[in-house]
Formats: sequence, C-alpha cells, structure tokens
Amino acid sequence: MQPGAAAVFKDSYVVEFLDLPESHSEADLHAGLLAQLKKFLVELGRDFCFIGSEVPLQVGRRDFALDLLFFHRGLNCLVAIELKVGRFEPEYVGKLAFYLEALDRDLKKPHENPAIGVLLCASKDDEVVEYALSRTASPALIAEYRAQLPDKAVLQAKLHEFYQLNLAKQAPDE
Repeated sequence: MQPGAAAVFKDSYVVEFLDLPESHSEADLHAGLLAQLKKFLVELGRDFCFIGSEVPLQVGRRDFALDLLFFHRGLNCLVAIELKVGRFEPEYVGKLAFYLEALDRDLKKPHENPAIGVLLCASKDDEVVEYALSRTASPALIAEYRAQLPDKAVLQAKLHEFYQLNLAKQAPDE
C-alpha cells in the first residue's frame, strides 16, 4: 500500500444523510450514494474525484461491474469501493483483489500508483478482518458505514459512563 494511504481512509463512514431504512439493499445503498454524491465525497475526505458507478470490467470473456470508482489526487491512484449491506465476510477480499488487479492491468495509467480497494460493509469483526487480510498483498481496506448515528440519549449515557470511569481512574488511592 502506498505511504500515507492509511491516513486518507477512515475505519467508519457515516451515511446518515441517505435516510436509508433499517432493512435496505445494496441497490438502495448504491442509489442513495449516487443521489447524494456531493455529501458522500465530503464524508470520504479531500482529494477524491468521482469516476463512475457500475464501472464495467471485462476479464477474459466475462463482464463484471465495480460498484463505485474514484481517483485520489494525493495518492495518485484509482480507488475502488465495493458495497455490502451485511457484515464483512472473508470471501469479499478475493473479489476486491480481483477488481484491483483488473483496474491495474486495464485502466491504470503508467504514471499512477496501484489501485486501492475499500470494502464498505454494514458491520465488521476486526479479528475476522485481520485474518482475512493477513496473507493478501492486495491494498484493500475494510470500513463500516453507519446509516444512522446512535440516539442522542445513548451517546450522552456513554459519555457520562466514560467520564465517570476516567474520574475513578484519576482518584488517588485511599
């Protein structure tokens, strides 16, 4: 992976602006992101440029479609984003690596760095992600999306709990 790439990508993205129902499909997520592309670009961060949606990739005699394709100006590389509405599954890494190889062989310009892939899932288990990525050389990142932020009362309760815990740690032993 290119130096500095880890600092560019987040571990979690908030897409509350899509107003997705709790039970939504990949098509709903995809359509919502396209309809709210400006807001999604802001959530992604600086230097991302949108290239396309359902980008066709042909390998051999088969056709494939990459969910979203961006270019990152600072990293000088293509960024493939695959969408999954469920939890992360290890087999998703293989598909993403396949797409990255196709991008590098067929779309990448000679002066560009190798493509980076982001698998955007509804949830992930960090240990499962670690195992899935441990033997792959593919520059893939796994990130979660949050269709809604937690309820304000839940956030306040967690902050209060955190504050009380820190006060207890700072109190001198008696």
